[in-house]
Amino acid sequence: PRVCVVGSGPAGFYTAQHILKHHGGALVDIYEKLPVPFGLVRFGVAPDHPEVKNVINTFTQTARSERCAYYGNVTVGRDVTVPELRQAYHAVVLSYGAEDNRVLGIPGENLPGVYSARAFVGWYNGLPENRDLKPDLSCETALILGHGNVALDIARILLSPLQLLRKTDITDSSLAALACSKVKRVWLVGRRGPLQVAFTIKELREMINLPGARAVLDPADFTGLENAVKDAPRPRKRLTELMIKTALEKPVEVQAGAAAPRAWGLKFQRSPQEVLPSADGRRARGIRLALTHLEGSGESAKAIPTGDVEELECGLVLSSIGYRSLPLDPAVPFDSQRGVIPNSSGRVEGVPGLYCSGWVKRGPTGVIITTMNDSFDTAQSVLEDLQGGVLDISPSREGFGVVESILRSRGVRPVSFSDWEKIDAAEVARGKAAGKPREKIVDPAEMLRIIGH
Repeated sequence: PRVCVVGSGPAGFYTAQHILKHHGGALVDIYEKLPVPFGLVRFGVAPDHPEVKNVINTFTQTARSERCAYYGNVTVGRDVTVPELRQAYHAVVLSYGAEDNRVLGIPGENLPGVYSARAFVGWYNGLPENRDLKPDLSCETALILGHGNVALDIARILLSPLQLLRKTDITDSSLAALACSKVKRVWLVGRRGPLQVAFTIKELREMINLPGARAVLDPADFTGLENAVKDAPRPRKRLTELMIKTALEKPVEVQAGAAAPRAWGLKFQRSPQEVLPSADGRRARGIRLALTHLEGSGESAKAIPTGDVEELECGLVLSSIGYRSLPLDPAVPFDSQRGVIPNSSGRVEGVPGLYCSGWVKRGPTGVIITTMNDSFDTAQSVLEDLQGGVLDISPSREGFGVVESILRSRGVRPVSFSDWEKIDAAEVARGKAAGKPREKIVDPAEMLRIIGH
């Protein structure tokens, strides 16, 4: 059986890995829009979290298997359509993730100084489409809308001492911009309360221990919460206890004459209403927030505006309210309300032989391990359908043989995994010269030049 996987992030690679491991004869081809593989492991994981990127070693082993092939620089839906892939393969798995962000839907969100978390993370992580972002870091106060791990990542990158970032694979240009940054204070704002934050304890602890930055948490926000979390699941209980402990700690006295350290804090039960323009209307100068109260409790609590508002001064607004998947091809059903492909255990509804895994399957939540389990689940569906005869493999399919001639006729030259390894070697060599693990190449044209495309 020939299987095609669209997308080379964790969802794509874990799906391929599971199929290759549990079916001794399957051939898997992985297609990727960019010349370079690994999706959000490369472009989403924070530069100062290198240990999280170790999964790349496993993915590399999968890609080097003689029954697996990688074709980068191929945009499915444009260079080759999903119906064309379905003609060429016995099964097609869509694992292309969430390449857009949710919008706030409020006045002023398009003002200069307002950025999506997705674009900002893409900028410091070298995602080609965000390489020219040039965020304005000339203000003292930044405000991040959202209480997830991505929001904490951004706050940490904005406030980290440069010597910590210099040793990471953060891009050279974003390091230069951060070196000139005037940002001293970062507020993380959420619509709901401390019991609904989405970040995890590891990320919170890292933020609390960040050198040269102090946490500003208001003890009043945590009144009575010790009792409320008594019976909560252990991770939620420990996370809340750490926030309470941090809120109650006395700030370390700053010696007279010492520069005020950087600071960050959490603000709760506030919902963005409008980004406020500067006097000349040319940029963001602040934000108006509606105060909310919570109806219900726990994960399902809803934030309802109270009618009161407050304004906060900030020249940089980052919206970290979630990523969003987009439809890929008119031939694939898509639920635009939920931003997912309708499916059951990864089987796309009404289209036998078509599957999905990862964020486009279940929405943009969870960490790499969540995506791994989810992808194994989809791969299992493919294996069951092969075994149960749901997928008819008696007609032989040509796989890349067919696709190659389609791509050639459209002037598209795919990038192989050994091509990627040349790009990888060039990045590592550039990084070594600068004392970093790698210096990412951010321009796809330059990537293609390196491999002589």
